[in-house]
Amino acid sequence: MATKVITPVNIEDRKKLDIRSGDLVRVWQKIEEDKGKFRLQAFEGLVLATKHGSEAGATFTVRKVIDGVGVERIFPLFSPMIDEIETVRRSKVRRAKLYFIRRKAAKEIRHQMRRIMAQKDAKEEVVTGGTPVATPVAEAIKETTEKETKK
Repeated sequence: MATKVITPVNIEDRKKLDIRSGDLVRVWQKIEEDKGKFRLQAFEGLVLATKHGSEAGATFTVRKVIDGVGVERIFPLFSPMIDEIETVRRSKVRRAKLYFIRRKAAKEIRHQMRRIMAQKDAKEEVVTGGTPVATPVAEAIKETTEKETKK
C-alpha cells in the first residue's frame, strides 16, 4: 500500500494571507492522479465569503463561471491539499458575504438572452418582409419584459 506524502501547511503564512470577500483569487489545489502522484490544478474566482476567521476550521468560498454555469467551491484555509493561494485582484466591497452575486449573474444572463432574441426577431422581420414570425421563446421573453415594465 502506497503512503501519501502531503507536505505540512505553514500556518503562519496562511494566517497572513488576509483573504477577504471581493478578492479575485487563484487557488492551486493538489489532485491525486495515480497512487502517490499529484498534479496542481488552479481554481480562479471571486471570494464570496470567508468564515471562522483564521482559526483551525477557517474556510472561504470561491465562485467562478465555466461555460455559462456558475461553480462554487468551499476551501479549508489550512488544508494540506491546497498548495498555494494567490490574490490576483482586490476589490472594494461593502458586504462581508457576497451571496447576491449568484442572483445578479443570473439576471445579467437573462438580459443578454433577451437582447440576443430581440436581435434575432429583428433579423427575421427583415427576412420575412416585415411580418414578424412568432416563436415560443420570443413570446415568453416579450411576456416577461411586459411584466417587468408594469412593475
